Amino acid sequence: MKKVAVVVFEGTNCENETFHALEACGYEANYVWFDSSSSLMEYDAVVLPGGFSYGDYLRPGALARFTPAMKSVEKYVERNRGTVIGICNGFQILTEAGLLPGAFMKNSSGKFVCKMVNLKVESDVLPFESVNLYVAHGDGNYVIGKDEFKKLKKENRILFTYEDNPNGSFKDIAGVINKNFNVFGMMPHPERSAFPFHKNRDGLKVFKALISARRNKNAG
Repeated sequence: MKKVAVVVFEGTNCENETFHALEACGYEANYVWFDSSSSLMEYDAVVLPGGFSYGDYLRPGALARFTPAMKSVEKYVERNRGTVIGICNGFQILTEAGLLPGAFMKNSSGKFVCKMVNLKVESDVLPFESVNLYVAHGDGNYVIGKDEFKKLKKENRILFTYEDNPNGSFKDIAGVINKNFNVFGMMPHPERSAFPFHKNRDGLKVFKALISARRNKNAG
């Protein structure tokens, strides 16, 4: 059974939903706390869930990136051990840590947005064309330089785009991939589309595809 670490920071609030969604996928999930300096090498994947780490003080993710747990995540990525997935605040933390390109600003509307959105799958690391997932954020306006955007497009590193952009993100970007295809960031919440009482279960197929994507790429 694959083991997945769910990293919890002060202010994270989606860790339980993420934990149970991963279990529903058939994985063994374990919590790893922000102040843990233990190695993550025993895990097949690491997930940074959504929330408001350190109250989003300074900027979302700006303080979480300096925690001992994130130092372990950086080593995990450097050694190419497995997949790292950042969801919403987790995505913001990964950009602050320099593990994914780009940065985040407040939503162009100036309002917190919580709604179901249609997403177009842009990368062939996901074996489907579209999904419907919830977004819930106030700082989801993804920005990136034009040259870096061209690089993302050329290298097939845009994961999702919004069909109806809810936050003003550059070129409708909702998720991106790092250059080694072992770090994924996405603003939508797959853990909120995982159980029969949810509107759909698209989140489960997203988790399963991303956690196995790196292995499939290497196999190719």
